[in-house]
Amino acid sequence: MQCTILIRHQVSYLAFLVGKVGDIIFLFLFFCLSLPLPPKKLIGNMDREFIAERQKGLQNYLNVITTNHILSNCELVKKFLDPNNYSANYTEIALQQVSMFFRSEPKWEVVEPLRDIGWRIRKRYFLMKIKNQPKERLVLSWADLGPDKYLSDKDFQWIIRLLPSCLHPYVYRVTFATASESSALVIRTFNEKGTLKDLIYKAKPKDPFLKKYCNPKKIQGLELQQIKTFGRQILEALKFLHEKGFPYGHLHSSNVMLEGDTCQLLDLENSLLGLPSFYRSYFSQFRKINTLESVDVHCFGHLLYEMTYGRPPDSVPMDTFPPAPSEAVVAVLEALLSQEACKNGMPTVSLLVSLSLLIKASSLSLSMQIPTKLKEALKIAKECIEKRLIEEQKLIHQHRRLTKAKSHHGSEEERRKRKILARKVRRTLSFVLAGSGASSPLTSPSSPTPPSTAGVSALSPPPAPPPPPGAPLPPPMDAPTPSLFPPPSVNGTSRGALLSSIQNFQKGTLKKADTCDHSAPRIY
Repeated sequence: MQCTILIRHQVSYLAFLVGKVGDIIFLFLFFCLSLPLPPKKLIGNMDREFIAERQKGLQNYLNVITTNHILSNCELVKKFLDPNNYSANYTEIALQQVSMFFRSEPKWEVVEPLRDIGWRIRKRYFLMKIKNQPKERLVLSWADLGPDKYLSDKDFQWIIRLLPSCLHPYVYRVTFATASESSALVIRTFNEKGTLKDLIYKAKPKDPFLKKYCNPKKIQGLELQQIKTFGRQILEALKFLHEKGFPYGHLHSSNVMLEGDTCQLLDLENSLLGLPSFYRSYFSQFRKINTLESVDVHCFGHLLYEMTYGRPPDSVPMDTFPPAPSEAVVAVLEALLSQEACKNGMPTVSLLVSLSLLIKASSLSLSMQIPTKLKEALKIAKECIEKRLIEEQKLIHQHRRLTKAKSHHGSEEERRKRKILARKVRRTLSFVLAGSGASSPLTSPSSPTPPSTAGVSALSPPPAPPPPPGAPLPPPMDAPTPSLFPPPSVNGTSRGALLSSIQNFQKGTLKKADTCDHSAPRIY
């Protein structure tokens, strides 16, 4: 009866899981992804072995999804795996915040929502226009606060409003920006060509993120001239932000807008909002990447790899790299994504800019006025972000060590080694006991029971009879006296005799003796 109930519970659990992931399965099949779904059968699907096999297959299916960097950030996956933290409807929240904004700014008008063009769950996009300029298209991005928001509400709103004043040839211009206590809203010009990732994947900017980048039909990197030009421009923008003390940490190919042959960085507000980086799951594994400057350099390595080979790296760190258009590109990638680089630390942006690989960018006017008080607030926020990253890296490092130790000690090989070692120890112990003539303590014969000494004075023993002729002489006076009590044995008889002699001892039979001669001179 209990077995039948258990099988029913397992079947119900499987049905629940399959029902929950039904939308995910349909979505992934729609994008032509090969996923290891567990097999089905009509007859015998209530068997215990089949249910266990289905559970293992479903677990493997989820492992494949979560190891894919793009799929693991999908909203459907996160809602399935963590429904408590991802239960809110962020589209409705975004519409409420945007409608409140339009009450005070009536010159803007929404054309259409741009659904799922980004990878973030708490960020929504809308295509906009100005009523006086109906042909011009703009894009509005709304985002909620993240876990790394350390600026005060006053400083946060102040720096968000300063974003339109940032003028740099390699930073995409912000048309309008405002913030509330819980979110921020930024408006930029809509670019029909899209981002650098759209150029690499030959995708349309308005298509959903998964459709554009999850399963590309053609994988091809950029030309060497484009890699050099775009790489230098991106590094110049990072150098500018680092010199201004502005925290970034959100570099990836979708945050680089293309204006002809010019790259411009997007989403400077992400670090102010405290949003997590796209590559956080990568650099949080390496304790030497613990500053936002080193995070930007490491993310540049991912971006350079994607520009070179037309796809992101399968895993980081990497020991070998495929053939590239130039050996100098491979050398830079080794300095950013190799095992040695991730363990020893990243080079600086200035060092990368000085490399002859990258073409020198054109010098244009730069401007970003940040008040001194606000610079200090940004510095404190940056330190808090880095501190949280270091704590997270410590937890990951401890978890990996603990998991590795458990896996090592629980392996069959380690168990076999422990058994062999235990046999060797027992064998060595038996050899030692045999060589000394002693037997095991558990099997040793009992020692002879000494006669009882109750009532006999220890200080005045009776005179011993003279030895018979031919007997050996007694030991001299200075020879060591044998112990009055034999060593305790495991045998109960010997130990009982010893305890009996102690219990029957009478203190009154002892004689007092003054061994000190007070008349003799004392020697010190």
